[in-house]
Amino acid sequence: MKISARNQIAGRITSITKGATTSHVSIDIGGSVITASITNEAVADLKLKVGEHATAIIKASDVMVGV
Repeated sequence: MKISARNQIAGRITSITKGATTSHVSIDIGGSVITASITNEAVADLKLKVGEHATAIIKASDVMVGV
């Protein structure tokens, strides 16, 4: 599948923490970890498992920084 988002970072799933409706999926991208919040249904549909390869796709209109 091709998508328009240009910020695609390949890595490996290190953890999946399921909540009541959403899961936190952590992807190691070479020493740093990106965590995504997605629905439990999406985790099941994608058949995500710890240790498998996955791609973090980042599509955002802005980035906020605080100190």
